[in-house]
Amino acid sequence: MSSEKITEDITTTTPAKDAPALVKKIGRTTYIVRVHFSKASKETMSDKIKRMLKNKIWQM
Repeated sequence: MSSEKITEDITTTTPAKDAPALVKKIGRTTYIVRVHFSKASKETMSDKIKRMLKNKIWQM
């Protein structure tokens, strides 16, 4: 056996302190999901939901 160490390459960005988070515990694992939106986006959340619904309808 080699004595080579295995390291993980984790790239993260620091979320804003006021960014909402969803915390879900499944078994012994806790998942923390932070939500963020692009400030450069020109599409509102309402526009995005409408676009996604239209695309889903066209797939049927």
